Amino acid sequence: MNKLKGILLTQGMHGMISQAEGLAKALDLDFTHHTVELNHFWKIVPPKLTPIIQSVYKKIDHNDFDIIISCGRKSVIPSIHLKSISKKKVINIHIQDPKVDFNNFDFIVAPEHDSIKGQNVVTTKGAIHYLTETEIAKHNNYLNLFIKKDDREICALVLGGPTKYYDYSKKNMKNIFSILNELLKRNNFQLVVIPSMRTPKETINHAAKYFGENHTIINNVDKKAYLSALSVSKNIVVTCDSSSMISEVALTGKPIYVANILSRKNDKRFQKFKNLFRELNITRNLGEKEENWNYQKLDETNRVAKIIKRKINS
Repeated sequence: MNKLKGILLTQGMHGMISQAEGLAKALDLDFTHHTVELNHFWKIVPPKLTPIIQSVYKKIDHNDFDIIISCGRKSVIPSIHLKSISKKKVINIHIQDPKVDFNNFDFIVAPEHDSIKGQNVVTTKGAIHYLTETEIAKHNNYLNLFIKKDDREICALVLGGPTKYYDYSKKNMKNIFSILNELLKRNNFQLVVIPSMRTPKETINHAAKYFGENHTIINNVDKKAYLSALSVSKNIVVTCDSSSMISEVALTGKPIYVANILSRKNDKRFQKFKNLFRELNITRNLGEKEENWNYQKLDETNRVAKIIKRKINS
């Protein structure tokens, strides 16, 4: 049986691509990805005030698809328009709150902390993503190329990057490193620092200088190192700026410590996310009393895909 064909529409940001491609793979689609570009002043106009016409966005020369998966504000109108002009039945799925009439989509996939409801809304605990347990296990041994060869267990620090809410200043990073260093000493852990695409180079250099040669710093974005760290680490510390990273790490079922930074302004939506993951027994705050705990591995991407498949086939 031939696979259904999919087209993915995002703004090209890693987090959006991760969510769209993760769902496409879980749905077993044969897909292509397009980075959406809006024309002229439509770049700043909210979707609810934007007409559903082709001139709003740069034309996408692709018309052979069964499913559209869109993610992000700029992909809302192109998704609705492409479905409307298709000569065959097309299912469109939007990830995140589209900020338009929900009836424009067959499915909307949104995290619980977005607080949206509707007959076609599938809510998730945290963000869906592209990681799978199989892929993580496949790279189990990769970190052996980098880590110090001793009997210490591994603790990973997964770094995000500055946002409008969180500042990666040297002062803020030093505070995190100081608290983390005490955890390392008490448990005789070897630290492995994993940067992301958003991590400033100065933060990576600061980590290398602070923790010294007795620990392991991955200096560049390395997906295999990230997957390997998720596989071999006993504990995992994740910076507080990304719900996507915390959601990805929750696939492991391992203790997650959130490294908090004092926010520049209140983010009620993200606070809901952090409260939910704490209630689910997934996270603790870095600096709290250390303990080992367990929780059910969080695989929301495959759960959502099963719901969508069931409804499509019913």
